[in-house]
Amino acid sequence: MAQTIVKEGVSSKLYGWEHPDKIREYRKNNKTFAKKDKRTTLQEAVSRGVKEGDYIVFGGMGSVRNPIAAVHEIIRQKIGNLTIGTKGSQHDWQLLAAAGNITKAEVSYGFADEVRGLSLPTRRAVESGRLKVLSETTNAGFQWRFTAAMKGLSFYPTRSSLGTDTLHYSGSKTIIDPFTNEPVELLPACYPDVAIIHVHRVDKYGNCQIDGNIAEDIELAHAAKFVLITAEEIVHDEVFSNRPDLTKIPYFVVDAVVEVPYGSHPNQVPSLYSFDEDHWQIWLDASISEEGVEEYLEEYVHGSKDHYEYLEKIGGVRVLRQLERIEKKLAPYPKVAKRRG
Repeated sequence: MAQTIVKEGVSSKLYGWEHPDKIREYRKNNKTFAKKDKRTTLQEAVSRGVKEGDYIVFGGMGSVRNPIAAVHEIIRQKIGNLTIGTKGSQHDWQLLAAAGNITKAEVSYGFADEVRGLSLPTRRAVESGRLKVLSETTNAGFQWRFTAAMKGLSFYPTRSSLGTDTLHYSGSKTIIDPFTNEPVELLPACYPDVAIIHVHRVDKYGNCQIDGNIAEDIELAHAAKFVLITAEEIVHDEVFSNRPDLTKIPYFVVDAVVEVPYGSHPNQVPSLYSFDEDHWQIWLDASISEEGVEEYLEEYVHGSKDHYEYLEKIGGVRVLRQLERIEKKLAPYPKVAKRRG
């Protein structure tokens, strides 16, 4: 039997973990291989799938292909006390934290907007105590937590954080590898309550195609209990039966399907539309102060009854067509938005 090495403070940082047999039973009772029409509205899908206190994760990577329309709907429905796993997440969870919906976070990389600078609202939330950081790990470590969950395991073995302070904030445990007689790190599996993933196209059953970087979306879809897919387009299922090799997420893990064109705005969906740098600048300027955040949310989120009204407010067809032209390199890329002050 492998020897457990006890690390002070490590075992208490166990979030998003459940016994694999409990998850197996959940899937048996709540998932099915029967092909059912899962199309619904964004309002209904969020209301049904996202509950107060849930552990939530988002698909995409950084500020690319994020389910921003679904994030807006969570804010409108005032679903709070959420815990986020920030692997790959930036603007999506940062909006929720700014609005007060997220109160706890497991973090790998999530407090910055890459070239646009640090997220001031999330930093303020931590400094004020409104947002608690539960654990820290690496990007790879977080993805391996979802990998373990996808495989129905309780942990994923690695050596990536051995000898670092990160290990002691990660929730991992160390044991002696019975083959090498050396320490090995065991990352706890992460089984989120909800995964919301934005894709290029989906059929009514939930089969998904993603063009370009798939990030950790396959692992998320298999790990989460409730999987909500928002898509740029719902297509006929023959698109998938004719090219099954292009299916990235299979229908039997998906619980709800919503067609949401431009559902990642102001972020990019590769090959379809680019970042809206003008709107990003509006957000970055607003995010400098609490008052600015409140005004932004009131104007663009609470002040829009749905995603389509939001799209009209950001400039409608004129802006969206220009973002398509930029993505296709038919128009020059504008100046990148940066935090001022």
